[in-house]
Amino acid sequence: MQTRTLPFSDATIAKAARLVLDGSPVAVPTETVYGLAADGTNAEAVARIYEAKGRPSFNPLIVHVLTIADAEKLVYLGPLVRQAAEAHWPGPLTIVAPRRADSGIASIVSAGLDTLAVRVPQHPAMRALLEAVGRPLAAPSANASGSISSTRADHVLHSLGGRIPLIVDDGPCSGGIESTIIAERDGALQILRSGPLEIAGAASASGSAIEAPGQMASHYAPSKPLRLNANSALDGEYLIGFGDIAGAASLSPTGDLVEAAASLFDLLHRADRADNPRIAVAPVPDTGLGAAINDRLRRAAAPR
Repeated sequence: MQTRTLPFSDATIAKAARLVLDGSPVAVPTETVYGLAADGTNAEAVARIYEAKGRPSFNPLIVHVLTIADAEKLVYLGPLVRQAAEAHWPGPLTIVAPRRADSGIASIVSAGLDTLAVRVPQHPAMRALLEAVGRPLAAPSANASGSISSTRADHVLHSLGGRIPLIVDDGPCSGGIESTIIAERDGALQILRSGPLEIAGAASASGSAIEAPGQMASHYAPSKPLRLNANSALDGEYLIGFGDIAGAASLSPTGDLVEAAASLFDLLHRADRADNPRIAVAPVPDTGLGAAINDRLRRAAAPR
């Protein structure tokens, strides 16, 4: 794949919007770092973010929207986080809140959790792309997983060149540090990730549960026992297939890892709601996105 770097302009944003609506992620600056943006309602488009970054596991992503009202279409904002939003949006603040059932956001964005991380960005390029696309954009930092976050277009090209089609170049980011992430818990504000903003009255969160980008995952487990690398269903099992193993439903009948990543959490939810008392999943190759899929499956199947 050829990666083009084009200066921020109406024409470039129009090209970027067409790519996003066609299911491709594009790099775009924000006031913090460059982000790798994809249609947050399209699970396969979001899976391509993970593929491009080589992200080792499905960590929750931040969804970018234009206004507080847009955010409230996706999540339920408690009074304290809403007050923080009114004070700091648009800007480098991300809020983790319970997601609405009708949000339309692909479950892979929140890694199967019942919360969603949302932000109203300030940078004109990201806002222009949101306007042009007319949909929420899921966007982690635009860099290969494990490498330094990108604050210039040439950083993105060095890290992701050949993996994404377009970089929108608007010079260096003004912030250079990823957004502050907060949540409202039991009538208090908690900081899930420190960042450029200090939030009055907020304390650092304790505990190991993953709720936001930058936190290590434990597991995303269904309520039923889960057996991995199953070539066929045993009695009482709901088999999630892959490739030649069909099952009751399939991550990807053609063995496409992008399709499999996009459907993983939806199918785990479907299996968990089925009448079968146990779940089994067919083998998935442990390469590329398959490593991320297997990471989540191992955590889901771990003893608890």
